[in-house]
Amino acid sequence: MNIEGAVIVVTGASSGIGEATARAASRAGAKVVLAARRLDRIEALAEELGDALAVQCDVTDADQVSIMIDAALEKFGRIDVVLNIAGQGLQASVDKIALDDFRAVLELNTIAPLTVMQAALPALRTHGGAIVNVSSGITFGDIPGSAAYAASKAALSKLTGIARAELASDGIVVSVIYPFVTRTEFTQSVRAGKDAAATLEADHAPDPQTPEQVAAAILDLVLTGAAQADMVPVQLGGSYTAPTG
Repeated sequence: MNIEGAVIVVTGASSGIGEATARAASRAGAKVVLAARRLDRIEALAEELGDALAVQCDVTDADQVSIMIDAALEKFGRIDVVLNIAGQGLQASVDKIALDDFRAVLELNTIAPLTVMQAALPALRTHGGAIVNVSSGITFGDIPGSAAYAASKAALSKLTGIARAELASDGIVVSVIYPFVTRTEFTQSVRAGKDAAATLEADHAPDPQTPEQVAAAILDLVLTGAAQADMVPVQLGGSYTAPTG
């Protein structure tokens, strides 16, 4: 679908991939709804972008999600695209995963995207639209220490595939993207195992991709309606080849 003129909801819009995607969508002519917990950041971004709305929203809170969707509809009259980008990591071996940490990561990485989709579906069903859920390239392998995070993202991937099949008849295209190691604040905000997560990223990608690269891939999914895209290097089982020159 076209991005120019579309109303696009971006969760996790206060930093990293979410912020970069909001900027890219705005440059392409979209009206952007910025959803995140850090209100000061998204308000500053909305002011910079112009045709944008900042709504403080913890996506693990269904009431806040409903308020955010209602605010988007009140401001712009419609919703065309939902980009579920908010997420959090967790690095711990299976025997040391704190169950409360695992539940929190599942809540944010798996249940929250479903909450946002469900809240937006009535609006999307009126005219069709697109949803992109952000999984993780970590699901492409069995990396020690990543069980909890990878499980939450693998569950999101399966949820996305089934949603794609179920919602096609409503004219809603649901896609998933698998970013790889990206230059963001991600390792600084993991639920547990910050040092281990930083070491893992450095070992697997000493030269991380940029949030802008991932943002471009996300918007390409919106444009093409493809089922999935990945940023995982070919040598690790993905399809990404680093640009040369």
